[in-house]
Amino acid sequence: MEIQQTGIKDCLIIKPRVFEDARGYFFESFNKEIFEEKTGLSGAFVQDNQSYSSYGVIRGLHAQTGAFAQAKLVRVTKGEVLDVAVDARPGSPTYGQHVAVRLSAENKLQLYIPRGFVHGFSVLSETAEFLYKCDNYFNKSSETGVIYNDTDLSIDWQIPTDQVSVSDKDLLLKPFVELIHG
Repeated sequence: MEIQQTGIKDCLIIKPRVFEDARGYFFESFNKEIFEEKTGLSGAFVQDNQSYSSYGVIRGLHAQTGAFAQAKLVRVTKGEVLDVAVDARPGSPTYGQHVAVRLSAENKLQLYIPRGFVHGFSVLSETAEFLYKCDNYFNKSSETGVIYNDTDLSIDWQIPTDQVSVSDKDLLLKPFVELIHG
């Protein structure tokens, strides 16, 4: 497992060691002991989630607040997405800045997103299967988020505007400046 720093503290790109031959490939997608040793972070994940989406779908930007805040380890098993994590930690020197990484079944990269970030992704391939581990359980009353097209964040989702598909729920999310921290 190779750990690559991003421009935001503790938001990490993880590149697994892949063993390939004529039959296919094998890789260990997560090892708690190695993760903790290499990052100094907790790898105590308690919930796995999976989504399937088609081209142009943007999911996010989502987060959990307070006692239900979540760190996530995300990856793609089919297709390709642009994964985006925005630093929403009050007092952070990178507050309001984001990391955008292409994750795909082909490159097998993963992104570790610490607690205190809002997170989302756009689907760049015909379809995509997206998996993520969370270090805390989902709690409906702790949900928060930021509208995907917030002009202050200037995120390039790499999808033409007329081909973007966003849920009604996500269209009701507030601008980043109105984000409520719990």
